[in-house]
Amino acid sequence: METISLSVAIAIATLSLYFIWFYRLTRNFTGPKVYPLIGSLPGLLANRSRMHDWIAANLRATGDLATYQTCIMAIPFVARRQGLFTVTCHPKNIEHILRTRFDNYPKGPTWQAAFHDLLGQGIFNSDGETWLIQRKTAALEFTTRTLRQAMARWVSRTIKFRLWSILAKAERENTPVDIQDLLLRLTFDNICGLTFGKDPETLSQDLPDNPFSRAFDAATETTLERLLYPGFLWRLKKVFGLGTEMRLKESLQIVENYMMEAIADRKERPSDDLLSRFMKKKDVHGNQFPASVLRPIALNFVLAGRDTSSVAMSWFFWLVMTHPRVEEKIIHELSTVLNETRGDEIEKWVEDPLEFDEADKLVYLKACLAETLRLYPSVPEDSKYVLKDDVLPDGTFVSAGSSVTYSIYSVGRMETIWGEDCMKFKPERWLSNDGDRFEAPIDSYKFVAFNAGPRICLGKDLAYLQMKSVAAAILLRYRLALVPGHLVEQKMSLTLFMKNGLRVNLHPRNLTGVKF
Repeated sequence: METISLSVAIAIATLSLYFIWFYRLTRNFTGPKVYPLIGSLPGLLANRSRMHDWIAANLRATGDLATYQTCIMAIPFVARRQGLFTVTCHPKNIEHILRTRFDNYPKGPTWQAAFHDLLGQGIFNSDGETWLIQRKTAALEFTTRTLRQAMARWVSRTIKFRLWSILAKAERENTPVDIQDLLLRLTFDNICGLTFGKDPETLSQDLPDNPFSRAFDAATETTLERLLYPGFLWRLKKVFGLGTEMRLKESLQIVENYMMEAIADRKERPSDDLLSRFMKKKDVHGNQFPASVLRPIALNFVLAGRDTSSVAMSWFFWLVMTHPRVEEKIIHELSTVLNETRGDEIEKWVEDPLEFDEADKLVYLKACLAETLRLYPSVPEDSKYVLKDDVLPDGTFVSAGSSVTYSIYSVGRMETIWGEDCMKFKPERWLSNDGDRFEAPIDSYKFVAFNAGPRICLGKDLAYLQMKSVAAAILLRYRLALVPGHLVEQKMSLTLFMKNGLRVNLHPRNLTGVKF
């Protein structure tokens, strides 16, 4: 009896100490309610279908510029470091994380462990010296004109010989198309061609199922699921080959076989693709990269170059459909540029896709794409691991071992950052006063859709080139209209996909009488 009483007393004392500790730690927390043991789980689960808007609302409620926008969440809330993550959207905090204290905010062990089987030590899943070597090598290649020309060729070829024929068939048969699906296929084919010189031809008339594309998608989605569970759980499933881990293993084998064939082919027949370029480079020890390193390098570029551009273009077309004034201005700019470069015969405007020199002149179209990414960034949130205790510029303490998430989606929706019209689709905010120049914000950390600091996206210019070319190719020929009853909503994933795709009807564009 005494033993039982002692045990009860110890339990009560332990719980009392925990609650005292919990109260003292959370009394100054801003953001959603944090409960003992279960942390912020109730709020996260209740809002899982509108996660990004929920996070933005929580950050918006934390205060003005004097207090910045930062809140703290937890899953589960048992220990100070385990499951604790800070969420912020203020440019000063983001600059601190991405540039000022860059070395203190790596990808971290949780992310790297989850993605290692798919991405290995590739550029998007590595830190420190491993990342730096790849970054320097890639930076040299992405600044070359030949790579830009190669991208232009791939994009032009895909548009002219595939995309246009698919859209023409849909127009003739008066059937809707899923623009998001077509764009995913287009960007996948382009990035595969640019990266390792192999065109999977997923954008074809019959929209074929491609084993590599399907396996790559499955591997990416299953890998993301690992982040939702404690590390020991998915590792246990991996050891015993259970459920999603078995499917991941099968998908990775298909991806592995495809990549090894591509590497073997490039060794025999080098070209101007990224894989061939990396095969010519040497590491810090003077050795050429082995196949085990080349595979994740190539896959990292495919991951970055496929989903982000296609998702951005999907939201762009939706916004253009719902803003006819913007669409009219885009057509006016396209007509003006093409009249200068191809003459006043309208047939020649739509004869071939844009040359990249023509695309460079499309200032308003670039503003529209940037404004799309401000409101609907392809990667809405990103997280970093806290290596050492630190204090953010707004005074928020972040402990070693915890995580910091910067909400890119929320940044674009703050009145204190973008003004009272922050929720409006207003491309003009990206233009000079006379409207003839594209002007990025003076504070570059107000817009981090392409990341920022040392990890800023190397393919930013190539992405704009591809998006401009595809946008012009479609809008010059067609006016898009949303299929009646089609619901456009966000899919909760690492990339801001449209959950139900983007189903549209195609109406021929009449360019006769367009003023320029």
